Amino acid sequence: MATTQRGSPQFPTMSYTMPASTPEEMDAAIQVLQTHKDTWAMLPVRTRITLLDQLIHDFMAISARWVAAGQQAKGIAPNSPLAGEEWSSGTWPVLKNLTQLRQSLSDIETHGQPRIPGPVTARPDHQVVAQVFPISAYDRLFFTGITAEVWMEPGVTIEGLASTQALAYREKQPTGKVALVLGAGNVASIAPMDILYKLFIENQVTLLKMNPVNAYLGPLLAEGFRALVDGGFLRIVYGGASEGSYLCKHGQIDEIHITGSDKTFEAIVFGPGKEGAQRKAEQRPLLTRRITGELGNVSPVIVVPGPWSESDLAYQAAHIVTSLTNNAGFNCNASRVIIQHKQWSQRDALLQKVRKTLAQVPTREAYYPGAQERQRLFLEDHPQAELFGTTSDKELPWTLIADVAATQDNEICFTTEAFCGLFAETALEAEGILDYLDRAVEFANEELWGTLNATLIIHPATLKSPEVREALDRAIANLRYGTIGLNYWAATGYALAVTPWGAFPGHDIYNIQSGTGVVHNTLMFSRSQKTVLRAPFRSIPTPPWFVTRGKAARKVFARLTSMEATPSVLQIPAILWDALRD
Repeated sequence: MATTQRGSPQFPTMSYTMPASTPEEMDAAIQVLQTHKDTWAMLPVRTRITLLDQLIHDFMAISARWVAAGQQAKGIAPNSPLAGEEWSSGTWPVLKNLTQLRQSLSDIETHGQPRIPGPVTARPDHQVVAQVFPISAYDRLFFTGITAEVWMEPGVTIEGLASTQALAYREKQPTGKVALVLGAGNVASIAPMDILYKLFIENQVTLLKMNPVNAYLGPLLAEGFRALVDGGFLRIVYGGASEGSYLCKHGQIDEIHITGSDKTFEAIVFGPGKEGAQRKAEQRPLLTRRITGELGNVSPVIVVPGPWSESDLAYQAAHIVTSLTNNAGFNCNASRVIIQHKQWSQRDALLQKVRKTLAQVPTREAYYPGAQERQRLFLEDHPQAELFGTTSDKELPWTLIADVAATQDNEICFTTEAFCGLFAETALEAEGILDYLDRAVEFANEELWGTLNATLIIHPATLKSPEVREALDRAIANLRYGTIGLNYWAATGYALAVTPWGAFPGHDIYNIQSGTGVVHNTLMFSRSQKTVLRAPFRSIPTPPWFVTRGKAARKVFARLTSMEATPSVLQIPAILWDALRD
């Protein structure tokens, strides 16, 4: 059995695409932020709205170059079907984030807090649920049937919900702070959206250290966010682990946020190596200031048995394969374990459709450092793994490890995030659907590492049974994940911006798993527990982000990005036309 570590990978070092910042340069950046932190903290809402208008204009202006830079770095041809990914995950979410923040600040100016666009209700156990998506008529048109709701922590009441929003804007004399954001290297929108959260929701000026993997985006980000840079509210620096360590220990950094590995998080909090492990065991952290983080997951897809047609099987196979192959598998929210009912007669049929789809998806450049080594660790434990596509110096085949024993102790597929184009399938013994749903939830909660996101897939015919509907509701309530997708890949909650994104609450620094705190969250909830996305079993048309619809994605998400920046009914026909055709 391969020697593995639980959790996310410890990523290897890589050569810089930008020169590392010197200590003097980092000190100077922090000093600028210290000088302006109180100005930002007291900045009027109307001035912030004006800043957001400028940010929307400036980021839209660099969006095409932002996409092109990501495509070049990841080996994606500009006219490739894959080109849509850099629009859908790189620019569109940032523009959604900006426009939604602007609306929330306008609501604060007028009403005192952001207005919730949908109904606010209480479940039978009194847990408060706020529907936050769709927000606009455009959302209803372009994302037909898709809803998102935020479940609040127990103890929040309907009457008291508004008082839990926009806490930073309720302070009469706010104190300025300097936040350090350690950027992620895989998805282009992560760093700008983390910056926006720190600045506009937590009211902290921000120092961003770019990740070496995508540091090439730093100058573009400085241009797109120049309104913040010019005001002295944002600085961007470069470097790797040593620069990150210098900044984390800096006496003038007040708070830290990281998107990355739990190994990096623990090295920051306790120190590296054996000494750090000893400090963790003895609960003697080196870091005492606040730190938040989004740190990955072994994300499950729970497939509920039902009367699936051949076209249903093909659709959901494309759905599941997309959730692995998006961004070449380098996503913290990529599906890693498909959970099935062992007695379901169509279990093998679904797997066959998954295999067929994987065989049709071209392999991609494995651009993220360490991918080959991570895949090798899994193959050492599972030499029977199925490989789809060719292997080269730059590319890895898609990898499926089917029929992993659910009872296997210390199973790498359950304990370790692969962070490459690899996922597994397992099956659970159960006496019918009701028992299966309970067992699948228990398995996901107790056996799979992390609490970031989980997806459930269930056929509408199955839901005709009141007992199944009750069991599904119980499953959603009991799943300990920050985002749950029903018939929709839960990772899409990341892109909506309005929904809080982060681990299920409750992790402390001694068992951090998928992290602590949230980002995005443009309605500024301070006591959210989880997000629940709901969608039809089959969306019509097939969502453009499916891997089988790559040509549509490039056009649709480029147009949606423009629509966020400058909304107009005149853009609707072209968007719908591209969405409806292949």
